[in-house]
Parts: sequence; structure tokens; C-alpha cells
Amino acid sequence: MPLGPYTPAQIAVAVGGGFLLVKTIGWWSWMGPVPIVAWVLTVWAVRRPKIKGRAPMHAALGWMLLAWQPRGGRIGGQAARDRAPHPLLGGFTIENAPRPGPVPATAPSRAARRRAVRVPGPNPAAGRPSRRRRAQPAAPAAPAVPVGPVSGVQQLLALTSQDGGVQ
Repeated sequence: MPLGPYTPAQIAVAVGGGFLLVKTIGWWSWMGPVPIVAWVLTVWAVRRPKIKGRAPMHAALGWMLLAWQPRGGRIGGQAARDRAPHPLLGGFTIENAPRPGPVPATAPSRAARRRAVRVPGPNPAAGRPSRRRRAQPAAPAAPAVPVGPVSGVQQLLALTSQDGGVQ
């Protein structure tokens, strides 16, 4: 090709501009060679242009692909769409809930028993010793209810203690 090599942008402008000039010859024929010179200068001007560091064809392709993309983008090649809202329903079950009735008496905690037995010493601020209180006997503890092993590990430990160890 004369005066070549040509870039893809130059070829596109030459073909598109030539087609446009041929189809609109009735409109510009009175201007003489001015449109043809403008067409040749345009082909020469696009020889190495950059649009933000990109060639015009790649920039045009990027804009075209951007316009073609779905609004939400793509996920795995598919158009990303929001799912329709729906109510989230659920429930729960309470197992082994205590039955309403009399509250069983529990034995006082170790800390509570210590507090009951503690006797205050002399009070130096008062200047005289305080009276000593007698510890009152703790209330009788409720009979212990045997509780079986709950977890699998507890069951295995109970079995080994009954059999006398691992064999």
C-alpha cells in the first residue's frame, strides 16, 4: 500500500470516511477538494493517537463493552441480579425445659457456708472488742439426685470406672 503501513484506526477512518464521502457527494460537491483533503488529513492524524494511553480502537472497544455490560455486572459470566426479597421464617424448640412446679431446695454454696461461719474480730475503731457471734448450723442439704453421664466422654469414663480400667 502506498505510504503504508497503516494502523487499524487509519484503515477504519479511511474506509468509513470514503464510504461517507461517496454517499454524501451531493452535499459537499460544491466545496471542491476541501472534504477530500480533510478526509486524508484525518487518516494521517489518527496514525498514532492515544486516548489516556490506549489506541483509539481499543478505547472504542472498551466503551462499547462497557455499554453492553449489565447494570449489576457479571458473576461467572452470568448477569448479576438481585434476588427478590422474601420473608425469613423460622422457629426454635426448647428441649428438657424444667416443668413448672415447686422449686427444689438446693444446698448452700461453699462461699455462703464460709460467710455464715465467719466471726468478726475486734473492732479497733470502736475501742472495745465486738461481740462474737456463734455460727448457726447450716440448713440440711437436699438429697442429691443421681445424675447420669451426659456426654459420650463421660459415659466412657463411667464404664471404665465400673469395669476397673481399660483392658
